[in-house]
Amino acid sequence: VQLQAFGGGLVQAGDSLRLSCTASEHTFTDITLGWFRQAPGKEREFVAAINWRASDAAYSHFAEGRFTISRDNAKKTVYLQMNSLKPGDTAVYFCAGQIGTYYDIQHMYDFWGQGTLVTVSS
Repeated sequence: VQLQAFGGGLVQAGDSLRLSCTASEHTFTDITLGWFRQAPGKEREFVAAINWRASDAAYSHFAEGRFTISRDNAKKTVYLQMNSLKPGDTAVYFCAGQIGTYYDIQHMYDFWGQGTLVTVSS
C-alpha cells in the first residue's frame, strides 16, 4: 500500500488545518491508519489512529480534544483535522498503515507515506 499525505502549510497559532492521506490500494479498507509527527530535532511521535471500520480511534495526550482523525474508505483517504494549532504542533506529519490495531506503536506500522510539513507561527 502506498500512502501519500498532503495538506500541510504555514498557519498561525489558533488556526485549523486538515491533513489528508490517500492510498493506492484497495486493501486500504482493511488496515488501521495512523498519523505520526516529527518536530525538528525530536523523535517521531504518535498523533492519532483509527481502525478500519472507523469504530475506534486513539489519540495522543496532546491531540486529544484538538485533533480528530477520520477516514473515508470509499475515497481511500484518512484525514486529520487539527484545530487550535500551537507553535509546538510544528512538525512533519506522516500517515501510516498497519494490519493490526497497535495504534501508537510505530514499528507495528507496515506502510508509511512521505511527510507533509505543518508550520504554526506564533
